[in-house]
Amino acid sequence: MVILLIAMIAVVLALSFAAFNYFKVKKLDEGTDKMQEIASAIRVGANAFIRYEYRVLAIVVTVVAVFLGVVLAWYAGVSFLIGAVMSACAGYIGMKIATYANVRVSNEARNTKEIGKTLKVAFRGGSVMGLCVAGFALLGLLIVYFVFGLGFGQLDNFAGVKNWLGVELTPFATTVSNYALGCSVIAMFNRVGGGIYTKAADMGADLVGKTEAGIPEDDPRNPATIADNVGDNVGDVAGLGSDLLESFVGSIVSAVTLAISMVLFSNFSGELLKKLYLYPLVFCGCGLIACCLGIASLLFKKKASSAPHKELNLSTWISAGLTLVAGLALTYFMFNNSTASEIKAFGFNAGWISPWIGAAVGIISGIVVGMIAEFYTSADYNPTKNLAAASKEGPALTITQGLALGMKSCMAPCIVLGIAILIAYYVSGAYGVAMAAVGMLSFVAVTVSVDTYGPISDNAGGIAEMSELEPDVRRITDTLDSVGNTTAAIGKGFAIGSGALAALALMMSYLFASGIIAPGQALTLNIVNPLTLAGAIIGGALPFLFSGMLIDAVAKAARKMVAEVRRQFKAFPGILTGTEKPDYKTCIEISTKGAIGEMKIPALMAILVPVVCGFIFGVEFVGGLLIGSTIAAIMIAIFAGNAGGAWDNGKKYIESGAVEGEAKGSDAHKAAVVGDTVGDPLKDTVGPCLDIFIKIMSTVALVTVAVFKDYNLLSLFG
Repeated sequence: MVILLIAMIAVVLALSFAAFNYFKVKKLDEGTDKMQEIASAIRVGANAFIRYEYRVLAIVVTVVAVFLGVVLAWYAGVSFLIGAVMSACAGYIGMKIATYANVRVSNEARNTKEIGKTLKVAFRGGSVMGLCVAGFALLGLLIVYFVFGLGFGQLDNFAGVKNWLGVELTPFATTVSNYALGCSVIAMFNRVGGGIYTKAADMGADLVGKTEAGIPEDDPRNPATIADNVGDNVGDVAGLGSDLLESFVGSIVSAVTLAISMVLFSNFSGELLKKLYLYPLVFCGCGLIACCLGIASLLFKKKASSAPHKELNLSTWISAGLTLVAGLALTYFMFNNSTASEIKAFGFNAGWISPWIGAAVGIISGIVVGMIAEFYTSADYNPTKNLAAASKEGPALTITQGLALGMKSCMAPCIVLGIAILIAYYVSGAYGVAMAAVGMLSFVAVTVSVDTYGPISDNAGGIAEMSELEPDVRRITDTLDSVGNTTAAIGKGFAIGSGALAALALMMSYLFASGIIAPGQALTLNIVNPLTLAGAIIGGALPFLFSGMLIDAVAKAARKMVAEVRRQFKAFPGILTGTEKPDYKTCIEISTKGAIGEMKIPALMAILVPVVCGFIFGVEFVGGLLIGSTIAAIMIAIFAGNAGGAWDNGKKYIESGAVEGEAKGSDAHKAAVVGDTVGDPLKDTVGPCLDIFIKIMSTVALVTVAVFKDYNLLSLFG
């Protein structure tokens, strides 16, 4: 257990570095009185939303924790609460620093007129979120390992125990699975609620302000502009942080539970098992230390270049490269002395290096998936340039070409994921597939830092516009924001890729725990079994239903926002002439109530569907449900993220003057705004929520299968 010191050092280093960056950002000047006033309004709105949302979440979390504690075991409920607290803390702290960093980024651009210096401020703010995501995730896991694993002896004995209902549980697998479930529930509500909030405000501001009234984006005359900027913080920062923390934890837990399941159901035991359930946690500890160095390489550089994309990529490559090197050393230290029989029993066909190869495959495939997302969404490449050019023909062709771009963009990432699964499985066995998910997110701290920098830069641009700063300031923030859209698409690629791999590993654990696979049998799911096939068909439809509910929720809230902005423009004509102030507060309230009201059913659906189906139809049906929903969700998420990102950057490409004869306010620009509005709920609500959707379903199924495999209506009636 001494090796856990690596993870402990990583947690202390990451959270200390996050605290240093937090206070470093807060010490910076906020700029003019007008800038401070606007930043304060955004901060108040974000705080109001997160407090309102967390009050609702507290009720949900308490009910679920009590249910798990009663139906499964007390430690299941406690570990669920720990996961929920860690995820909530990361999201809250990340949102807080974003509301402090935004105005300071604007002020840095105002004072220096240098992209490099402004980039550092935005990235420093984003790094707080990234370091907290990985730091809190590993902190919670260490608490679970030390308190339940060592303190209650769950790591010393994997024999099944029966609870008061007669349900047989594997204590440590139950504990870590419920920790992951706690993270997942918070992530689902934060992502869904934040996504509905930000897109309702964004669409309302764009459709009336930019398209109808013809005023610039983030113009202070637009009543929805403060709500739009609040949405960047609650959706793209707090939601993002909880999302990737959940993905990070889910990948580690999938590897741990799969190792335990493989040992229990192969009648094999040995010293190797202890290494297998420690390895994912410590590997991620190495990755977190590597991320601290990668983040520091940019923040402590004497002079950052004026190419933000290059600087952010370099920080990511350093983190990924150091993770690979440190992971290789760790693998040699942990597995070099394992016997040939132990190695063979777990499908490690390349010897001691096998689990590292699985992780390396995940890292490399994650980077490739990110590069593919960049190709389809960045204005540096033809797909987005062609989409911007299509706007000359009007909104219909803009939307049509964007849909085609999104659909075509699904093929390459899926090929990469398919190859990664095959290589990881045939080199490292089922455990290797789980390690591929771990590898893909092992440097999550830097990917979240890069991702969070985007909405901070977006907010900075809004503050610059509303404060009527000189055009050079807005050009700097727009440059940073445009890169942020691409980094966000890359981050979403990592999230859905790792989500697919983690869901597959959790599904393998589910097959063991459900009894579908008997000890000694090959890892298979009979898809032509009528129950399994029916589950797969229904499961394939679930992501479409879930996505439709989210888009409908955004549309409902946006419709109210549009009506309110139109009402204010009509009732108070002085708003557009600048003689009257708009009512920002009402728009914030519309987004807040709309998001909280509309998020409950989609979020609860992911939790309840596998449980209800399990108690009615049993384990084979749920197995099909999981495989069907996972496959469909991967496609929709990639499509949504890339199409939405391309529409957004296509609009910015026109605004930059790169399309000859077109500029802000032209018919082509208005068509691009319509395309961007269509893409908003896709890229920022649907896409990010689907990776949580498939993992939460797999985790819930794994947690509750011990109960419904014996107690379901189908078996009751034979």
